[in-house]
Amino acid sequence: MGKLSDSVLNGAYGDRMIRIAQMLKINYQVFRSPEDEEPDSLLLNQLVEEDPHITHIAMVHCETTSGILNPYREVAEIARRHDIIFMLDAMSSFGGIPLDMSGDQIDVLISSSNKCIQGVPGFGFVIARKNLMESSKNNARSHALDLFDQWKTMEEDQGKWRFTSPTHTVRAFYQALIELELEGGIAARHKRYCSNHRKLVEGMQNLGYSCFLHPSIQSPIITSFFYPSHTNFSFDQFYEGLKSHGFVIYPGKVTKASTFRIGNIGNVFTNDIERLLEAVANVQTIKS
Repeated sequence: MGKLSDSVLNGAYGDRMIRIAQMLKINYQVFRSPEDEEPDSLLLNQLVEEDPHITHIAMVHCETTSGILNPYREVAEIARRHDIIFMLDAMSSFGGIPLDMSGDQIDVLISSSNKCIQGVPGFGFVIARKNLMESSKNNARSHALDLFDQWKTMEEDQGKWRFTSPTHTVRAFYQALIELELEGGIAARHKRYCSNHRKLVEGMQNLGYSCFLHPSIQSPIITSFFYPSHTNFSFDQFYEGLKSHGFVIYPGKVTKASTFRIGNIGNVFTNDIERLLEAVANVQTIKS
């Protein structure tokens, strides 16, 4: 059996890949990087060259544990040079960050009906090379997750799902795709997300908060902020205060620092970020 190398495990969702591989009894190796650093492509290439049993490389594009945007093109190129299948978890980037599956040699891409598509949660989808789908027959370790069987059913039965379809979610997904096109496509949505992110970071910094990640590796999807150094900061109070103003943020997920996270994707615009910053100022627990 070949090995699955999770090439850029630098967050909780890379760890989740490993958990899935363990439960499905898939052999794997881990290429682990710090949560606040890009993976070292030279070291990854060395690992691949030293182990001829590696058949797939999987990675998370936008690791929302920290908000880092992992450099998938370099990893895809390593996979291409060594004739290895490259799988990209684009759960939190597809629809909001331009991707070129063919030009960038992405063999398999996984995403969902919500996140940057701005639909509602309910189903995941896979975009894959047709020859890979055809060769995956009888490889599934789970009936529910038999991708080949689902694909075959849809191909032969005019898009029919094998089991009860999430009709409302599919309809919402269709509407979300229409709205994406009306916005100007992925490039326009990416521009809006980047604008939201810049305004968020500038405003939070003016209020005394600093970012966990260096700007060069920060995604425009979600941002981790350090707790302020003042000892009287309480995340729970901060969270509840923002919630009372109509905003819900995320607790931190990085392991080596005390942080919280703020996302700015969805139907969010400049005025929404401005209102958030006003709310942060109103519930500010930092004292001079």
